[in-house]
Amino acid sequence: MDTFLHEQETKKSRLSGVLIGALLVAASIVAGGLWLLTFQPNREEQQQLQMVGAFMEGTPEFDNYTKQLVITTDFDRTTESPLGLGTIQMSIHGTIRNKGAKVINGLEVTVSVVDKQNKIIKAKKTMVVPNQAEILQPSETIPVFVPMDGFSKEDDRANIRWKVSAIRFQ
Repeated sequence: MDTFLHEQETKKSRLSGVLIGALLVAASIVAGGLWLLTFQPNREEQQQLQMVGAFMEGTPEFDNYTKQLVITTDFDRTTESPLGLGTIQMSIHGTIRNKGAKVINGLEVTVSVVDKQNKIIKAKKTMVVPNQAEILQPSETIPVFVPMDGFSKEDDRANIRWKVSAIRFQ
């Protein structure tokens, strides 16, 4: 009888040792995965890398190239929705048309919601190409969607303005 009880105790001690070992291995795998994630660039850094070699605001070429883009707001699809915290979210839809002769493979636009005095209430930069479309061919039109939240009920959301922030060609 004494040996029977001793065998059960050794089985329990082996089982708990294996369980502790498995937990240590799992914890080290999770810690290693988190450590590897710290080497990944954040979203803003990734967008900056995508726009390397792009024409930015302020350069003479930029003004010529942006004249070849037509951005319009689709007011029929643009909506405002109240959120649970008392703020309002806008879902802004638009279209971008490339009237130029070059293929665009990088396009960043700034969407601004303005009041009746044309003062900016809220603005948001967004990558259209390559995030919402891979490229924008000449004479091609692509739809654009930009969600913006954090508006209060008192904000005078009179109009929407689009502005090209950066453009890159193939």
